[in-house]
Amino acid sequence: MGGAVSAASRLRPALFPALPLERIRVLRVLVSAFVVVDVLTLSKDVLSLIGTPGFFAPVALARLLHLPAVTAPVAYALLTVILACCAAGIVGWRPRLTGAILAISFWLWMLYSNSYGYVAHDHMALLVAVAVLPTVGGAAGGEERSEAAGWALRAIQIAVVATYFFSVLPKIMYSGSLATWGNSAILTWASLRRGSGLAHWMVENTPWVFVPAQWAGLALETLSPVVLFLRGRALHLAVALYLGFHLATLLLLGIHFLPTVLCWAAFLPLERLRLPAPERFRALIRRRRQVTQGS
Repeated sequence: MGGAVSAASRLRPALFPALPLERIRVLRVLVSAFVVVDVLTLSKDVLSLIGTPGFFAPVALARLLHLPAVTAPVAYALLTVILACCAAGIVGWRPRLTGAILAISFWLWMLYSNSYGYVAHDHMALLVAVAVLPTVGGAAGGEERSEAAGWALRAIQIAVVATYFFSVLPKIMYSGSLATWGNSAILTWASLRRGSGLAHWMVENTPWVFVPAQWAGLALETLSPVVLFLRGRALHLAVALYLGFHLATLLLLGIHFLPTVLCWAAFLPLERLRLPAPERFRALIRRRRQVTQGS
């Protein structure tokens, strides 16, 4: 029993570090703004799936919830609620309540998006983010810290890392081993099939670079849990390395992984951005209302 208590006491600082509440507020603003962009662009396919129940193949959670095929009233109701809750999250109005509603509605939205033949695993960390951010209360601003803030940020960080680490499993399943995948022509094939002009130029002039690039990608994915233990400059360099990886895939293959890229912000000292406090947003809204009513 004593050993278990000792192990738990050592594990607690890793899972529940006391981090600034202001970091949560800034991340909430970033996540809320991104979800608006997401539902209007990246995952807007939910609207185009209306009226196609024959293609509805619900994922496991959707089956557990007995979700029916998406309909126009459901899709547009979800979209309205998501946009309204994101606006509330940006201005800091009742973040725990509106954040919880956003989490439910956005999860339902993504369950529909993923239940028609394509699962967007780049959204995993974003879904975790909208789920855990409403668990953090407390006043924004200042230097106040809390373990609740640390737990929420740690949960998002683990989800980010898991996105990379578990992507190794399909490579083993489909190719038989990491060595087979690393030495294959998969990146060359992808560059020919969907690559940019730069990718085509590389296939013709520097074909030798693709196999080392595949092994570099495997190293990033396999070693991704190490990021959870980095601090300071080493952590910032690691974040820059992974963002550079995504920039390369965007330029070469048009693959962006923007939801995951956004969630890398959970590793950074966002409180240094010094975004305007919610009270300033609300005061600005009140002044504009007064001006409108006066005119």
